[in-house]
Amino acid sequence: MQEQAVEASALEPGRVRRVGPWAVGLSQGEPFATSRRCRHQLADLSEGTVDADGCLVCPWHQSRYDVRTGAMVSGPKGFLGWHGPTPGYTQLVLAYGRKLRLRLGKVARDGSRLVIR
Repeated sequence: MQEQAVEASALEPGRVRRVGPWAVGLSQGEPFATSRRCRHQLADLSEGTVDADGCLVCPWHQSRYDVRTGAMVSGPKGFLGWHGPTPGYTQLVLAYGRKLRLRLGKVARDGSRLVIR
């Protein structure tokens, strides 16, 4: 996969950016890069947010991912246009998301830029 880069100053707390195939942001002040597709319904995670715990949050149904491991740590709050409680479905998706993790990019500083491999 081709190297991607972004200016470190372009990353804002709580926000996520699209950088090529990656969703890039800051978690607890540290840069991260994950694959962009949610394991639930393939939402673009670069349109998501980073919560107070440093987890990447899906913009569609609020599945949360640990950006250090790529594992889903809490499942979706809805599906296919429905936003609300779905306990059995949520547990099923959560089990799947823990097994099939997001791909993690390696982020390295190069002066004022962050290079993702």
